[in-house]
Amino acid sequence: MEEFIKIVLQSGRTALELALYVLLPVLVVMMALMKVVEARGLLALVARGIQPVLRIFGVPGAGVFAMLQLLLVSFAAPVATLSIMEKDGTARRRIAATLAMLFTMSQANAVFPLVAVGLNLGVIMATSVLGGLVSAALTYYVFARSVDDGLSPAEFHEQVPPKPVKSSLLTIMIAGGQDAVQVILGAIPLLILAIFVVNVLKATGAISGLEVLLAPLFGLIGFPAVAVLPIATKYLAGGTAMMGVTLNLMKEGAITILELNRMAGFIINPCDLVGVAVLISAGTRCTSVVRPAIAGAAVGILIRGVLHLMIF
Repeated sequence: MEEFIKIVLQSGRTALELALYVLLPVLVVMMALMKVVEARGLLALVARGIQPVLRIFGVPGAGVFAMLQLLLVSFAAPVATLSIMEKDGTARRRIAATLAMLFTMSQANAVFPLVAVGLNLGVIMATSVLGGLVSAALTYYVFARSVDDGLSPAEFHEQVPPKPVKSSLLTIMIAGGQDAVQVILGAIPLLILAIFVVNVLKATGAISGLEVLLAPLFGLIGFPAVAVLPIATKYLAGGTAMMGVTLNLMKEGAITILELNRMAGFIINPCDLVGVAVLISAGTRCTSVVRPAIAGAAVGILIRGVLHLMIF
């Protein structure tokens, strides 16, 4: 029982340090800046400029906005845009393509803290866009070709979020910062539980057993054996918890900058239990196309991972 209590307290301390001293400053600044860009209409302008190209891949205009939210804010930010797509008549086939794209790309809440310890921002963004577009196209033209709900191209509306009412710059930035605080506060219980599960797995020897088992395979692709820990954390508890575990391993010297960048293509994406659950919470139409979206995302993530192995 004493060991159990120690694990609980250690997990809580690690989660709070991660949330308050790493995630909170990054997200407050990023979300404040994103609120300003959105309020001034620049984000909608970018979406309108990009949507003719992305429509070829099956992604509607609102999907462009969701992509930018994922890349620049957090994995949960696109839920608002997906909710709009649920109600505006967007075909389920295009919703599936958008979901596949989002499942494949890297989320800002994991990327920016890891950039601070050596993650290559340019490469992670480039492979995210490429992998996301491949996932979207495969989902739209292959995996979800039978789930279209009858909208013809003439009936398809290119929806772009409207330009919000202008407010003072300070008010907008404060609102963005407050949103970031709410995101972090909501993530703290999940972080504590996720890190607790990981610490229990470490204490019981489950992680070390997997490390021994997978060491030969990881050696072939240039991953350290300790990579089992962030990978298991990612799929059990989500990208935010994975990022926290990875930061700890980087601090301890267990993972090098090169190894981090080699692993990034496979593990920095919201295609896990937590990320999928959050994104499909936008509505029933999103939930109905989650299987083809995950199938498309699996291919895109594989492509991203291989690209990172080739580049690094």
